[in-house]
Amino acid sequence: MPGNNSDRGSSEGIRINKYLSGSGSCSRRGADKLISEGRVVINGTVAELGSVVFPGDVVELDGKKVLPHSDDIYLAFYKPLGVTCTTDTRDPSNIIDYIGYPERIFPVGRLDKNSSGLILLTNNGDIVNTLLRAENNHEKEYIVSVDKPLAADFAERMSSGLPILGQTTLPCEVEILGSRRFRIVLHQGLNRQIRRMCEYLGYRVVKLRRVRFMNIVLGSMKVGEVRRLTSEEVRGLTGNK
Repeated sequence: MPGNNSDRGSSEGIRINKYLSGSGSCSRRGADKLISEGRVVINGTVAELGSVVFPGDVVELDGKKVLPHSDDIYLAFYKPLGVTCTTDTRDPSNIIDYIGYPERIFPVGRLDKNSSGLILLTNNGDIVNTLLRAENNHEKEYIVSVDKPLAADFAERMSSGLPILGQTTLPCEVEILGSRRFRIVLHQGLNRQIRRMCEYLGYRVVKLRRVRFMNIVLGSMKVGEVRRLTSEEVRGLTGNK
């Protein structure tokens, strides 16, 4: 059947959804959606779910050629305030234009525009979904300042779970660093979670900085700095030994 070239032997090629996610175009789930919508073409024929791409095949997405996967890219970026974690270049504050990396990359999750700190970027679409699944229990650490002195029971209430967005947050780790400053380690990533938790307790966040994502730390990076992850950091992030 045209567009489904599995008769050429799938051992030589890869499925189209894996090809697209590996190229950095999208996640594998996103690739399935694009294929179902008829937006992906292999050698001039509309691709189907399960189509296989072989060396030398030409793959196009919305009429633009999609190059095959090369080396995985993993970057750590110290996001400044005012930068938006979106790949939409119509947004003048988008993270992609700010970094100006020469290859296609996209952020792992997001930090609010008014937050700063560590954000990871990659061209590996498969790893993004893995890292963002709440059930994987990945740790994210933040330093937070609020608008008034913290109550004596703040850490206990904050760490025990609070009702926001129709659910109770998972238990987390909270350490008081000063009269208006604390460290928090989350094991989930609800929308504006820390800000909403603080608001529930009557505080307004005035500064929020992420300093760690799993095994990757901000360390001595400067605001706006981008660096490649080390091999050891990548192994810790992906679980590959």
